[in-house]
Amino acid sequence: MAFTNGTSLNHPVRILLVDDNSNGLAARRSVLEELGYHIVTSATVEEALGTFERNTFDLVITDYKLPDFNGVEFIGRIREKLPELPVILISGFIDTLGLDEKSTGANAVIQKSSNEVNQLVRAVNRLLRRKPPTRAGSKVPATRRRAG
Repeated sequence: MAFTNGTSLNHPVRILLVDDNSNGLAARRSVLEELGYHIVTSATVEEALGTFERNTFDLVITDYKLPDFNGVEFIGRIREKLPELPVILISGFIDTLGLDEKSTGANAVIQKSSNEVNQLVRAVNRLLRRKPPTRAGSKVPATRRRAG
């Protein structure tokens, strides 16, 4: 199954985007929607967790610094429910805090910079190609059903 313009052969790709900075959220959302992805946004981890529980997503993108939890804590909560769901962490503190894929649980860690958009698009495309979402005729992917 190949992804073209944000869709698989079966459904539009849904991405949960979490950031409390409205400008960063709007910019990332705009870029990803232009590529054809369906974006759902949240400004807090609590809001994102509620959205995550009620919906199915193919990918999660989260900022590190959030008002109620940090992105690593949020990733941990996601991994408890769906360990295989691809997650991207974005932060301006990667070097300062020593954030990487191993220490955060994210599949990709991106530094906020002038190169961020290009890195984000590449990471999204790479992670979605790596393992296309599984659908079995319902809105709940097989991985979520097995997670129980």
